[in-house]
Amino acid sequence: MILQTGQRTDIPAFYGQWLINRVHQGFVDVRNPYNLLQITRYPINHDVVDGIAFCTKNPLPFIPLLKEINDYRQFWHMTITPYGPDIEPYVPKVDSVIDGFKQISTRLNPQSMVWRYDPIILTHNYTIDFHFESFYNMAKALEGYTDTVVVSFLDIFDKVAQNFPEGFRPSVDVQHNLIKELISIAHSCNMDLKTCGEGDTFKALGANTEGCLTLECYERAWNVSLKAPKRAPARPECNCYLHGDIGAYDSCSHFCRYCYANTNQAAVRHNRMLHDPNSSLLIGPLPKTAIIKESTEKSWIIDTNYKQETLF
Repeated sequence: MILQTGQRTDIPAFYGQWLINRVHQGFVDVRNPYNLLQITRYPINHDVVDGIAFCTKNPLPFIPLLKEINDYRQFWHMTITPYGPDIEPYVPKVDSVIDGFKQISTRLNPQSMVWRYDPIILTHNYTIDFHFESFYNMAKALEGYTDTVVVSFLDIFDKVAQNFPEGFRPSVDVQHNLIKELISIAHSCNMDLKTCGEGDTFKALGANTEGCLTLECYERAWNVSLKAPKRAPARPECNCYLHGDIGAYDSCSHFCRYCYANTNQAAVRHNRMLHDPNSSLLIGPLPKTAIIKESTEKSWIIDTNYKQETLF
């Protein structure tokens, strides 16, 4: 199985020691977001866990801990966007995150690293030309450290509408013009541009619409062949293989305005106070009345001599 860490919160940025403790203990407990007493217990060992998938905006606090998981395959999605504190209040400066990206890529390989430039938000400050210049500068800085960049436009989920009421998706024409230029820049820096959650909308422009976190991504990065249980897509326009995230909603302190995983800042601060790095759960202690279901996940690797050509 793939241990997923990043659809609900940013574990490398805020909960790195907790994750390392769980690896050492050999298991992790995860609450059902809709039934807090229902717990799934995932084993963490090399017989079951084929690799660990991360999604972060700030890898820097976790880099000193990487030596603790050197023997686990890793796959990183790292969001690096050009917004200021009006949009991303507590995300570090771009140069710092890029430096962290390069450090991890050097330890792994470029195929295990994905740069996310999403969501694309347009305002008076963040204009189309601003995005072209920012994307170009970042792509040049990351050239050779990844061969994949993922982009998307803002999705107005309920929590996004509540926390970012002025957010919107640009017109179809503007979207096409943006994507066309970003594809050109990405290709000039030896990167494949993928779109996230946009279906096949931009396929004719040259975007890769096959999914930004598919089993094939892991296979290419780790040179293995995987056979995983069938899963329903997270949403109709998404081709990614997502399941079993070990994080928790309302626990990320970046406080990005466009976040779909936080209800509000008060809920996050409350949960952060309940966090114990020695607990089997990310937030709070394991309740005595918890109903624990042992995961029956197994290794998905069927061939370690797998070969596949790189994208370029």
